[in-house]
Amino acid sequence: MKSPFENALNQLARATAVKKINKEVLLRLQKPEREVSVSIPVRMDSGEVKLFEGYRVQYSSARGPYKGGIRFHLDTNIDEVRALALWMTVKCAVSGIPMGGGKGGITVNPKELSLGEIERLSRGWVKLMYPVLGPSLDVPAPDVNTTPQIMAWMNDEYKKITGLPNDATFTGKPIEAGGSKGRGEATGMGGFYVYEVFAKEFGLSGGATVVIQGMGNVGSNAARIFKNHGSRIIAMSDSKGGIYSEEGLNPQDVDQYKKEHGTLTGFPNAKEISNADLLLLRCDVLIPAALENQITGENARDIKAKIILELANGPTTPEADDILFTRGIPVIPDVLANAGGVIVSTFEWEQNLKSEHWSEVQVLEKLKLILSSEAKGIYSKSVELKTDLRRGAFIIALERLEESMK
Repeated sequence: MKSPFENALNQLARATAVKKINKEVLLRLQKPEREVSVSIPVRMDSGEVKLFEGYRVQYSSARGPYKGGIRFHLDTNIDEVRALALWMTVKCAVSGIPMGGGKGGITVNPKELSLGEIERLSRGWVKLMYPVLGPSLDVPAPDVNTTPQIMAWMNDEYKKITGLPNDATFTGKPIEAGGSKGRGEATGMGGFYVYEVFAKEFGLSGGATVVIQGMGNVGSNAARIFKNHGSRIIAMSDSKGGIYSEEGLNPQDVDQYKKEHGTLTGFPNAKEISNADLLLLRCDVLIPAALENQITGENARDIKAKIILELANGPTTPEADDILFTRGIPVIPDVLANAGGVIVSTFEWEQNLKSEHWSEVQVLEKLKLILSSEAKGIYSKSVELKTDLRRGAFIIALERLEESMK
């Protein structure tokens, strides 16, 4: 299987096959503007010092400061972070926000660390990265396994080192530390706003059956939001496996069970199902909300969903995209579907810079306005070019990046 970065570059190439794009723009998007790798020393609770590999990839600043999350995961490496930074570049351009693309990470399994060790690791990342960060340079945010608390520690460390008074360098912080209302559910809610537009275009009625892979912040919020708007959640999963019930699951009950038992195994009145089989369930909406490369050339022919809403980054490979397009299964691409998080992060950055505090109603209204408009634009572009939604989104992003680079 190809690496995430190879897939990201292939997505660029797929887009340019349906519309010619300036060669200089494409050349500049072949490689990041800057990559930083660091070794972070952390004193563990035992007194031993361990080294952890940390990364920041600053892909493009053509449209504004680099913007992108920091993930803590055992499989995180520079190639993955590079791909995510390219996708962020496209995502910010698709959303029309004044941000470039970046991404960061640390190779670590945070479940094996104590809270104190995670804090020292988080602050250690900032101690080594702070020269390339700042409100007008690079504005990180949470991602896989990073939390508002981790962002608060990082923001505090940055302010201690630099003496800068405002909180605009890190977003996704707790409300009391300068965070924005609406940020916690922004990705899931944004995904629903986007889905509403495409459900009308593709003739999906209310009461849709929904399958969700992934029970992190995004997947859990999406499950709750879709259920609250009349959908029936028939399957959910975490990294170990999932559960299925044709009658429907209550996401709050599933979340509570997972918190109490640490697993979905044994959840009452539901069948256990593997993540691989979960993707192949017959449903109206399939929502991959976990990690990359879940829908591939190997399983795309067996997908039975009517529409796919990508809330994870890079869950569908280019080979799968071609198969699904041929089969008439629309894929609402990650660069639009999960852009709610980065849009509200940008709102937080703006509020911090202006010392303003917006209500949750204001935040979600602004979010819906942006995403509904961009979704309609991407649908129109895909129809105009007789292509899939991802290529439509990439073309719009590339046109905006070309304009900025001029």
